Amino acid sequence: MKVVKALEEKNGEQLNVKEEKVEQEQEQVTENKPGYIRLKKFHFIMLLFFLVFLSAGITTFALAFGKEKVVTVAPERTEFNKLYEAYDTITNGYYKDVNQKKLINGAIDGMVKSLDDPYSDYMSNEEAKSFHSSISSSFEGIGAEIQEKDGHIVIVSPIKGSPAEKAGLKPNDMVISVDGKSLQGMNSTEAVTLIRGKKGSKVTLSIQRPGIAAPMTVPIVRDTIPIETVYGEMVDNSIAKVQITSFSSNTSKELVTTLNDLQKKGMKGLVLDLRHNPGGLLDQAVSITSMFVPKGKIIVKEEDRNGKIKEIASQNEGSPNLPLVVLIDEGSASASEIFAAAVKESAGVPLVGEKSFGKGTVQTAADFKDGSNLKYTIAKWLTPNGNWIHKKGIVPDVEVALPDYAALPIIDPDKELALSTASTEVQTAQKMLKAVGFDPGREDGFFDEKTKQAVIKFQTAEKLPANGVLKGDSTLKLMDVLREKIKNSDTQLQKAVEVLKGRMK
Repeated sequence: MKVVKALEEKNGEQLNVKEEKVEQEQEQVTENKPGYIRLKKFHFIMLLFFLVFLSAGITTFALAFGKEKVVTVAPERTEFNKLYEAYDTITNGYYKDVNQKKLINGAIDGMVKSLDDPYSDYMSNEEAKSFHSSISSSFEGIGAEIQEKDGHIVIVSPIKGSPAEKAGLKPNDMVISVDGKSLQGMNSTEAVTLIRGKKGSKVTLSIQRPGIAAPMTVPIVRDTIPIETVYGEMVDNSIAKVQITSFSSNTSKELVTTLNDLQKKGMKGLVLDLRHNPGGLLDQAVSITSMFVPKGKIIVKEEDRNGKIKEIASQNEGSPNLPLVVLIDEGSASASEIFAAAVKESAGVPLVGEKSFGKGTVQTAADFKDGSNLKYTIAKWLTPNGNWIHKKGIVPDVEVALPDYAALPIIDPDKELALSTASTEVQTAQKMLKAVGFDPGREDGFFDEKTKQAVIKFQTAEKLPANGVLKGDSTLKLMDVLREKIKNSDTQLQKAVEVLKGRMK
C-alpha cells in the first residue's frame, strides 16, 4: 500500500507540473513542499520500469518454484481447461512415469472414438502406412476390407484372387479373434495391424458367420495383394464382363485400357461387376462414373454439417451410349454404391444382384508431422435424386441370389473329418460334396459309411489319396472345386447377361 500511495503522490505532483509552462516540464523543480518528492521526468519513468520488472521477476520466481504446471492453458481456449488439468494431474501424480507422447495420442484417439463413427480413426505411424498402402499400392496381408460395426470387426468384402477370398471369407463375416487375440473393443485400424503381415506368414482367424451357430477357425497364408483392380473378359461374342475390385489410384486408367481391349474383341454390351467391391477413392468413382453418365448429369451430392449441398456432375469422359448392366451385392460399398446409384438414377442403367452394403459418408485424411494420421468423416453423400443410402443400401432393379451352396462356411483343413465323427464341419462337407456331384446321402453332420464313400469317389476323381478322410489337401481341393462351380453357375451374372441382351435389341 505504501508503494501505491507514493506513486499516487508522484502522479499528482506530475499533473501539477503539467499545468505549468512546457519549458518548466523540462527543468528540475527546485521548490520543495512537505510530503512530496520532486523528480525529473526521466527518473520517474525509470522508476516505473524498475517496478514493472520487479513484479515480473517475482511472478517468474513463483511459477518456477511453485507447484509444477506441465501445460499452460491459453485463456482464449478455455474449453481445453479440463483436458489440460487431467494431463497435468496424471503427469504429476501417477505412481509411475508416463509417456507424454502416448498420453497425447491416447487423448486424440479417445476424441475420435467418442464420435461413434466406424469410419473415423486416429492412426499411429505404422497404422497410417498401412492405410495409405491399401488405397495406393500393393501390400502384404490377407486381402480383405474390414470395418467396425456395432462394436465388432466385420468383413466388408474380400479382394478378388486374395488369400481371404480363397479361404472363403464372405461379407458380414465377423472376425472374433486373430491368432487367439480377441478383437473386442478394437477399431478397424487396430484390427488391420494384427491381420496384416509378411508374405508367406500364417494368420488364424476365428470367424462368426451369420446364420452359423459355431465360430469357424480359418487359417490363411498371407500374400502380396496386387494393385490391379480391373479384370475383363468376353462372356460371348458381343458381351463383355468387367470386374472392378476397388477404386484405387489407377483404377480409371486400368478400366480405359481394359475397355479399349474388349472393344477390339467385339464388345457391344457390358456387364460391370461391382460385387465384393468395398469402395475406395471418391475421385476415381467420379471419373469412372463419368464414362457412363451423360455430360452435365449429377453423379453425386455432398452434404456438409450445415446442410450445404455440393453437386458433382459428369464430365462425360467416355461413351455413355454403351449398353450397360451393373452387378452389386452386400459387399458393394461406398464408392461402388456412388457409381451404382449414379448410373441408375442419372443414366437409367439397371442394377442386378442383391442389396448393397450401405455406406453413405465421405472421409478425408489429415497427416501429422510425426507420420500419424487422422481419418474422419466430412460429409454425407447423396444419390443424384437426393437419397441417403447409409445403413440402408441400394436395392437392385432385379434381385437375384446366388445358390445356397455359395454361402457355405469354410472348413479348417487342419481338422480331420473321418468315419463316425459328428460336427458342423462334417455337415458343411456333406453339403459341399452334394453340390459338386458326390452325394453323401445325408446332410445332418454325421460322418457315416455313405459319406466316406462319397469322399473316396471325390478323392479318386481329383487324383488324391483315396482314404475316405477329409483333411489337408482333400479339404482344400473340395473348397476349390466348389468355388469353381460357384463361378460357373453364377446365377447373378447369368441374369445380368439376360437383362443386357434385352437392352441391346
